[in-house]
Amino acid sequence: MTYSKKPGSSVLVPRRTLLKGGAALGLSTALGAPFINRLKAQESHPLAGESIEMNILGIAGWLPSSLGVQMSPLFADYVKERYGYDVSFQFQEAPFADLFQKAATSLVTRSQEFNIIISDSQWLGALAQPGWILQLNDIIAQNPNLDIEWYSKAVVDTYMIYPDGSQNIWGLPQEGDVEALFVRKDWLEDETEREAFKAKYNAEMPRTFEDFEALTMDEFEKIADFFTRPDEQRWGFAQQYSRVYDFATCAFNNFLWSRGGEIWNPETGQVTGVLNTPENAKSLEEYKRWLKYCPPGATNIGIAEGIDVFTQGKVFATIQWAAVGPAMITEELQGKVMVVPPPKHTGPSGEAKRIYSMGGQPWVINAFNDEQKMRVAIDFMNWWYQPDTALEFAKRGGNPCDKATLSRDDFNDINPWNRTFKFMLEDGRSQDFWHDPKYSEMLSVQQEGYSAYVTGQATDAQAVMDYIACAQQQILYDSGTAQDAPPDMCAMTTL
Repeated sequence: MTYSKKPGSSVLVPRRTLLKGGAALGLSTALGAPFINRLKAQESHPLAGESIEMNILGIAGWLPSSLGVQMSPLFADYVKERYGYDVSFQFQEAPFADLFQKAATSLVTRSQEFNIIISDSQWLGALAQPGWILQLNDIIAQNPNLDIEWYSKAVVDTYMIYPDGSQNIWGLPQEGDVEALFVRKDWLEDETEREAFKAKYNAEMPRTFEDFEALTMDEFEKIADFFTRPDEQRWGFAQQYSRVYDFATCAFNNFLWSRGGEIWNPETGQVTGVLNTPENAKSLEEYKRWLKYCPPGATNIGIAEGIDVFTQGKVFATIQWAAVGPAMITEELQGKVMVVPPPKHTGPSGEAKRIYSMGGQPWVINAFNDEQKMRVAIDFMNWWYQPDTALEFAKRGGNPCDKATLSRDDFNDINPWNRTFKFMLEDGRSQDFWHDPKYSEMLSVQQEGYSAYVTGQATDAQAVMDYIACAQQQILYDSGTAQDAPPDMCAMTTL
């Protein structure tokens, strides 16, 4: 058997595996055909007659991850009828904060415990650099069905590429995700409230998608202030401040980027002088200032807590991931919620713009799969990106990323957040942060600093930004990513 070595890796992949990747498939041809016709329709396949068990590792409590397994019986029926083999899927899971470690602990032993992994986008470098996941360039070249036109460049940059700016593909989008503003439409459209707001501010509250598209944070602050009524146990706003995983980081980056800041130079690995600017320190102050419109305990708000305060009627609006739309819009809230673009920020230049954090996860394939499991994994990817599969994923609450599905005339009407999902994928309105293999170390120090500031343990925003920038510069210098060591001033930085 001939093997090919993946670029930059010592992992050998069977050449036969690479060259036999499933051709473009169709869902409608064999399904429902009489049994005799199905037999005639079966294509020659090296797994015909085999029974194979597959394992997917995904995010606990995360609907898009579970949909991959919930939909797997459709894939099993498909390959049985087209290729003549049986496959079953098991799902293992861990919370966001623990999933990478669970994957890494298994992959470092070259185990096939998890054949397909739903990875967070920032982990691509940490999984790719040691050769734990399969580089997909050759797979895509041999499988035209995977050479997909994606909805925007942000999709490719976030879920597929490492290193940033390269052509090396390591993942394929499983769940696209953006930040959106979930708004209590019933509060907003109450005419008594609208009249009271106009009397107080001499302005109209927004009513339509287009109104929110034009809204700035200064304008939105009046609405947040208007609905902040602690005596009624109501507040105007909620966003993530939690130290857990990347919750505070994603929320603060919305302020930093939209106000004109940067977090690092990805070409040189430079952090000091980029992250810890006076302007970015002011953005951190602004991020904390919005706590005045949030309910008590807001510094602990993460994804789940954001869902709770919104669905319990405690807040007028929440910046939340589109992926949790099904949980945000409960049966009781049907018809009472709008999902709109989050507000634009006005930075030192005076320009109002929005650049928010990308969320979402790619599929990655275990590089240590044996030939059978590798072939099933490739067949599964071919099936996942079929038009009918992508549409079914959307109808069940997922967010596909291919241009064909998102361009359908009916796509905006499938879920209440779909229009905003598309809007935030376009024109640089959303972006991801580091894919560097030292992601987890950089994130840990950053979460520590941001949490210390919003909780009052640290009181000087500039000192916090200096502390984070110096620590991250050291991490990247030690790993060889950064060209320069931390400057002398870093010797004096502390929280």
